[in-house]
Amino acid sequence: MNPISIIGAGIGGLTLANILKSQNLDFTMYESAPEIKPVGSGIMMAINAMQIFDQLGLKEKIEKAGNKIHGVSVTDQHLKNISTTHVLALEKKYNSCNVAIHRADLQRILAENIGFEKINLQHSLVNIRKEKNYLLRFENSNEIESRIVFGADGIHSKIRTQILQAGRIRETGQICWRGLVEFDLPEKYNREAIEAWGKGRRFGFVKMTGKKIYWYAVVNKGLHKRDQSIAEHFHGFHPMIIDIIQATLPENTILNDLIDLAPIPKWYSENICLIGDAAHATTPNLGQGACQSIEDAYVIGKLLQRTDHFNQAFEDFQKIRRNKVDYVVDTSWKLGQFSQWEKATALRNFLMRMVPESFNRKLVERVVELEM
Repeated sequence: MNPISIIGAGIGGLTLANILKSQNLDFTMYESAPEIKPVGSGIMMAINAMQIFDQLGLKEKIEKAGNKIHGVSVTDQHLKNISTTHVLALEKKYNSCNVAIHRADLQRILAENIGFEKINLQHSLVNIRKEKNYLLRFENSNEIESRIVFGADGIHSKIRTQILQAGRIRETGQICWRGLVEFDLPEKYNREAIEAWGKGRRFGFVKMTGKKIYWYAVVNKGLHKRDQSIAEHFHGFHPMIIDIIQATLPENTILNDLIDLAPIPKWYSENICLIGDAAHATTPNLGQGACQSIEDAYVIGKLLQRTDHFNQAFEDFQKIRRNKVDYVVDTSWKLGQFSQWEKATALRNFLMRMVPESFNRKLVERVVELEM
């Protein structure tokens, strides 16, 4: 029997594993994928996540594997600036900065630190039921018993649906391509993340390491035409944006609907707790999906330093995290809808220009300040 099982070896689950290891707690991880190697995706680790990695002794490794980003700009489709938020003051205050990194590189660093022997790959959870302890049955026919279970199994969490019987997926009405490409960006973009807004379309890009660029392209479903290429969907955008898209190999792109999870009443039950997207999946518009799962792991770790009673820790965890998570999910949803306006885009851009940078910095600080 396992004392603790973590279902899902994504960024949230791996961070939790690192925190449990740092406290000498025995755990086993189960991951459905055959290897820890996602394809075609980059990610931004914001200041809140990097503070936590600093405490785990991993900040320098992650910074070395990625690229430090000191500002975020919203532009029009021609890359003319609308709004810029610099975070140098917050970097100094929290001794951390945003880092753009390939998701696979981040997961490798986290997995290496706990030891790959702790991760059971090709274990896709089929069924979980509560008896004296939890009985977990996997697609490969393996069955295990566990006293404590953490559900880090994403927005389509089987643990959430089978044990908590909750969760409604919300559709944004938007689709998103994500891509990785080797591309020579102008030097002015080396330390800045860019998001270009058009009519019902937006395109974001950020440099990772060397010439590696992570980009994403969002289109309202009503404007999506299956017979058009990605570049054709962004006709009229700055030529460099078209060049980035056209330089990307098809096998280095992925396409998904943008969705989130409507708030659920409870993230925990007896001896079981959800973290990250399993509990509170958000749209990616604040760049906080993975970062909030990292914060979840951090708060659980802090609570388990105070008590051996997991159920008390789980209850306190939700009390501490609920307000911030609800704010992130709600704000991200609203920003995603606002940025995808198809009409009155000149008004939208004007309204964005009128927002003082100091206001944007306060919003960022509210998100990146840790709660414990």
